[in-house]
Formats: sequence, C-alpha cells, structure tokens
Amino acid sequence: METTITQPQQETVFFQDANVTVTQSRFISGGQTFAMRNISSVSNFHIKKSRAGAILLLMLGILMLFSEATRGMGIALALAGGVWLYFTKDSYAVRINSNSAEANGFVAKDRDYIQKILDAVNEAMVFRG
Repeated sequence: METTITQPQQETVFFQDANVTVTQSRFISGGQTFAMRNISSVSNFHIKKSRAGAILLLMLGILMLFSEATRGMGIALALAGGVWLYFTKDSYAVRINSNSAEANGFVAKDRDYIQKILDAVNEAMVFRG
C-alpha cells in the first residue's frame, strides 16, 4: 500500500504589515481572525468624533476675552479648545459583514490605509471565487 502525502496549499498574501494580514482564506487584525468564507462584504465605515466639547470650550474662552477680569482664563480656555479641536480626528474602519453580524475588523485614522486593506480583502474575496 502506498501512502500519498499532500503538501498544504500555499496561502496567497494580498496585504501584510505589522497590524494586518490579508490572505486568500483569512483576515487577521490584532487579536481577531476572520475567515474569508464567512465574510459577505466589507466597507469603509466613517467614525465621526464629537467636536462639541472642544467647540464649547473655544467659544467660552472667546467670550471670556471680552471681560478684562477673565481675559487670562479666556486665553487659556480658547487655546485649550483650539488645540483639542485641532487634534480631534475622525477614524475609519474596515467594516466586516458576515451572515451573523457586523464588526469593525480594523480601525485607523488614515482613510487611505483603510482603503488599501479594503482593496486587499476584496481581492481575496474575488480570488476565492
């Protein structure tokens, strides 16, 4: 009797860096692994950060500038609100849709980076057929 040993199929890698790996059968991000066969679609999901607190602080600081008694505090509050507003950035996510749920597969502030990952996942889905 002859024994046949088959070599495991080599996975095609569509995208790989320190944070994310996309192959023909898996999407790996951080501690999460998604099987490509369970993914029905992916999309770029925009996560808007609230700027209300920063705007409120900035406006309060500006209003305090009109009174000489509160001008110093107004400058500090206006600067703090302006800096807070400047550093508040929206995030983007690779939104994974499967038969059972939706999940954010990976979140980052760089929309182009998320788009590269989405393109790789779409390529992997097409490759699987």
